[in-house]
Parts: sequence; C-alpha cells; structure tokens
Amino acid sequence: MPPRHCRLFLFDLDGTLIDSKADISRSVNLAMDRLKLPQVAVDRIAGFVGDGVHKLIQRTLCESTASTPEPAMIEAAIPVYLEEYGRHLLDSTRLYPGTPEALNALWWADCAVITNKPEGFSRTILENLGIAGRFRDIIGGDSMGERKPDPAPLQRVMSLCRAGPAETVMVGDSRVDIRAGKAAGTITCGVLGGFGTSTELEAEGCDLIVAHLSELAEHFCP
Repeated sequence: MPPRHCRLFLFDLDGTLIDSKADISRSVNLAMDRLKLPQVAVDRIAGFVGDGVHKLIQRTLCESTASTPEPAMIEAAIPVYLEEYGRHLLDSTRLYPGTPEALNALWWADCAVITNKPEGFSRTILENLGIAGRFRDIIGGDSMGERKPDPAPLQRVMSLCRAGPAETVMVGDSRVDIRAGKAAGTITCGVLGGFGTSTELEAEGCDLIVAHLSELAEHFCP
C-alpha cells in the first residue's frame, strides 16, 4: 500500500512516546504503603493505565483490597498518588529508543500529544526529555472537560492545526487511543511495546499497527 497523505499526528504519551511503567507503578505502591494497603504487582498496575488517574487508582484499590472501593476512598487516595508521582515521575522514565529521530522524520507534519495523564506532569516530562518543542499542543486528562476516548481533545487539536480527520493520525498503544481516534474519524495507528497488547489493538480495528514509531515515515507522506 502506498504511503497515505497526512498533515497531523496525535500521539499518546505513556507507552507510546515514553516508557513510564516503573515510575507509575512505584508511585502507586508508595501511595498504597502510605494508605496502609497491600501493594499491587507491577504488571497488574500496567494494565490499569490509560483511562486517567481516577480509573488507575480505582482499579488499584480494587486489586489491593479485593473489594469495590467506596468513592470517598478513591478521592482520598488520588492526591496521595499524585504527590508520590510528582516526586518520582522522572526517576526512570525515558523516551523509547529512536523517538526523537522518528519525530524528526515526520518533518512535514504538525504533531501534538493527547494523553489522559495530568497536563502538568506531561509537560514536565516532555520538557525534561527534550522533545516538548516538537508539539503544537499538549493536552492532558485535566486540560478540558473531556478525555480520551471522547473525541473532543482530538477535535480541538485538529481545529488548531486546521487538519481534517482524513489527514490526521491518532497514534497510541491502547484501546483508549484507538477508540478516541475512531470517534474523531481519524486514521488510527497502534504501536506495540507499551501498556496495551497487540490483541487489544487488533480487536479495536486499527488502520495500522507498527512495532516502532520509526515506521510511521514509511506509511505516511506530505
């Protein structure tokens, strides 16, 4: 299949541009320690990532306590986690190898980040890892009233960049990203090696699945 025309790439953050599993998992379990609750296995926590902080903590508490947490318990645990993650978000988090080069290879296109991670944390990470300047916008889970899989964050950036859905690609590692892209009418691209699995991405009906971001330049063109 010949390369497809594209003017805008929308990237998820965790599991797509950055490997943040260790710092997220450590911060979650530090929060569990402070709440005097059992820790949760790293791989289980990884499976809870993607739908924002509230869902991450809700799922973790459910796993830790083996019960359905009360809303008040979730609300009390969220700031504890955020405090811990704010201390540790750059302990071991790194760009996936070749990420800057992959972004440079898309020189002709606008790029933006749309994540369900809080915007402040997202900007801090991208700035410290040296690639924040590549993005026209960075939208977090708390930047507006809606978050992925709602299409509103994607539509906001498409409007900013004056790019239509047919010339926009949503790139992410999880079903949440693909659902958001499909809801916005964009091309959808799953990337392997993050928090999601190839089975999940295939089940969502991705237009394209790549093993590494460097492959994007092979599939898209000005």
